Amino acid sequence: MDLRKINRLLCYIVLILLSILCLFSFYLLIVNSTRAHSQIQKGFSFTTGSFFKINLKNVLDSEELPVVNGIINSFIVSSASSILATYFSVLTAFSIHTYEFKFKRLFFTFIMMIMMVPNQVSALGFMRWMGKLDLMDSLIPLFLPSIASPIVFYFMLAYMQSNLPKAMIEAARIDGASEFRIFNQMVLPIMKPAIAVQAIFTFVSAWNNYFIPSLIIRSTKNKTLPILIAQLRSADFLKFDMGKVYMLIFLAIIPIIIIYIILSKYIVRGVAVGSVKE
Repeated sequence: MDLRKINRLLCYIVLILLSILCLFSFYLLIVNSTRAHSQIQKGFSFTTGSFFKINLKNVLDSEELPVVNGIINSFIVSSASSILATYFSVLTAFSIHTYEFKFKRLFFTFIMMIMMVPNQVSALGFMRWMGKLDLMDSLIPLFLPSIASPIVFYFMLAYMQSNLPKAMIEAARIDGASEFRIFNQMVLPIMKPAIAVQAIFTFVSAWNNYFIPSLIIRSTKNKTLPILIAQLRSADFLKFDMGKVYMLIFLAIIPIIIIYIILSKYIVRGVAVGSVKE
């Protein structure tokens, strides 16, 4: 066996081990979602239990935990966040990459500075502002700020600089295409791989976000899944059921897996057909 085959074999072994480590937590989650609270307390088991339907029924029928409504709220917030973050970040990156204007470098530096500021620093001011706008206990503050996403913008700009030749934009302008037509019909198709990656990251981040929703949301009907999971985990000892907790977490990851499966085909794609290198 030559050295190349040995290296390939070692790579496969490492990848298999990493895959097992990554999937083990999901397997543990699925197994525990099929077991009763008393069984989970006894320790880990490789075999599934027979309480999947019971745990599912207990979660869905709970009056204190509107799970279906929470899934809908989380999906609305996450989907809107992904769409707003990716579209407007690509639009901002297009303006920085394509146009030459005064204070361009200053604007870019300012956006990068905002990227360094954590959400916890501005949370109090954000709450007060939402209170003045009468948007407390509303889903709007959970997805509307995604329009300004410096991290997504930086990723889009970096991808655009290496895959979007300005010569193609100039040729489209010479042919009489408007700026928005160029952006929507030429730039967005080329940016599909980058959009898919950031859409997944933004969706997962918004789906798992607990900090901001816990500050904004008050009523039960507007609660998202992370709030419901935290509420279930903080139940008193007599009402605490680990089977329900694992089942609720299992239900929470299903939409994320579906979104990844839908968008994953775009991640492995290269630059769109027809793009030209400068």
